[in-house]
Amino acid sequence: MTEPIACPVAPYTNDDENSFAYTSARSRWLTILTGVISDVKETAATSDVEKTAEAEGIIEKLEILRKELADLAALVPLAEDGGPDIALYNSELKRQTKSVPMTYGNGPWLYTECYLYRKIYSYFLASKYWKGYDIYARQKLDAFKQSELAVVELAVRYKNLSTQLHGDISKENLGVLFREFIDISLWGNATDLSLLTSLSLDQLQSLQGEAARRESEKNILVNNVDKAWAAVSDTTKYGRVDIVLDNAGFEFYTDMIFALFLLDSGLAENIVFHPKSIPWFVSDVMPVDLGVLVNALGESSFFTKGREELDYLCQQILQYSGDGKIIMRESPFWTTSLPFWEIRDGGLGGGHEVWEDLRASKLIIFKGDLNHRKLVYDSMWPRTTPWETAIGPLATSGLTVFSLRTCKADVIVGLPEGKEKELEEAWIASGKGTKDTGRPGIGWAWSGKWAVMPFTDGGKK
Repeated sequence: MTEPIACPVAPYTNDDENSFAYTSARSRWLTILTGVISDVKETAATSDVEKTAEAEGIIEKLEILRKELADLAALVPLAEDGGPDIALYNSELKRQTKSVPMTYGNGPWLYTECYLYRKIYSYFLASKYWKGYDIYARQKLDAFKQSELAVVELAVRYKNLSTQLHGDISKENLGVLFREFIDISLWGNATDLSLLTSLSLDQLQSLQGEAARRESEKNILVNNVDKAWAAVSDTTKYGRVDIVLDNAGFEFYTDMIFALFLLDSGLAENIVFHPKSIPWFVSDVMPVDLGVLVNALGESSFFTKGREELDYLCQQILQYSGDGKIIMRESPFWTTSLPFWEIRDGGLGGGHEVWEDLRASKLIIFKGDLNHRKLVYDSMWPRTTPWETAIGPLATSGLTVFSLRTCKADVIVGLPEGKEKELEEAWIASGKGTKDTGRPGIGWAWSGKWAVMPFTDGGKK
C-alpha cells in the first residue's frame, strides 16, 4: 500500500509527560471505555435473548480492551470486520512502528486514539444484532437536553432574524451577522449565552453588541474571520458551503442555525454537512443525528419552552432538507487515522474523493479540535509556525479552508513571537499550572479557554 505524505516534524506521543496525550492515554480513555461498557450492559438488559447473548461477547472483548489500556499494552493489527479501512489501519500500524512495539503508552497520539475508537467499533460492526449501534447516542442526547435554555434562546433570536433577512439588508450588516454566527459556532460546545446578546439587526451597531464581540474576540489567538467573510460573500463563486462536523448536541445545533442563516441570507445556495460514518470520539455527529436533532427540537416533551420558535426552526430545517439545500454526505475518510494532508489529488483512504468533492465549495469550515489536529498532522510544530506551513499540501490544494477550533490539545500554530511565553506565565499566575510536569504553564493549550480561526484560500489566484 502506498504510504501517506510524511510530515517533517515529529508527532505528539503518549509518553510525553508534558502533553495532554500522556493524560489521555492513562486516564481519559479508560473513563470513556468504562462508559461504553456501562451503556452496552444497560441496553442489553432490555433486549431480547439473542441480542443479550451477543452483547455478553462484546462486553467480554471490551473488558479485555480495558485491561490492555490499563496495562498500556502493545497495539496489534485490527481483525477484519468487513470495514473498508482495516487494511489502512494495519498498514499504518506497521509503518509507524519503529524499533520498539507501539503501545498505548508510547505511540503517536493521533494514530493510537483513532485506532482505539475504531477497535471499539469493530466489535459491534462484526456482530449480527449490534451492527450500527451508536454507543454514545444516549449521552449525546442527554447533553443536548441539558442545553435547553440556550437552545430556546437561540431559536427565539433566529426566528426574529430569519423573518428580517428577506428584507433589504446591507452587505455590512450581513458581514456583522456572519461574524456573530461564527462566534456562536466556534464556542458552541460551551453553550455561552453571552454570545447571543446581539443576534438581531437592530442590535448590530449597539454598544452592547460591540462589547460582546470584543469580549469573545479577546481569547481568539488567530482570527482570520475577515478572510472567511470575503470568501463566502464572493458572489462570483457558486454558493456552496461545506461544514466538516464535530460534536453532536448543542454544537451541531449551532452549526445548523449557522447553516440556516447562510441559506436565508443567500450567502449560500447549498450547505453540505460532513458527519462521521461510525460512532466516533464519543460525541461526534453521525448522519442519524440530523433526524435526532429535528425530533428533539420538535418534541414538546423534550423541550417544553419556546415551542413556537422551535417549531418554526424544525420547519425551516425540513424545508431546506427536502429541497436538497441541506445535505449530509458521508465518507470513510473522516474516520481513518490519516491527517488531512491526504485531501489531495491521489490522496489515500478516500482523501482523493473528498478533495474532488470539496473543490466545488467556496468555503469549507472544519469544526473542532480533532479536525484541527488532523489539518496540521498533530505534530510538534513550533507555535510560531505559519498556518500555511503546518497544513502542508492543503495550502496549495485549491480548497478554501477555515478552521474553527477551541484549543483542547497541544498542537497550536500561527502565534506571534512571545505569545506562547505570555500565555504560559498567565496560566501559572492563575494557579492552574500543572506542577508535576517540566512545563507547569503548558495546560493553557488544553483548557478550551482559547481559540484559533485560521484560513487559507488553498493557493487560489
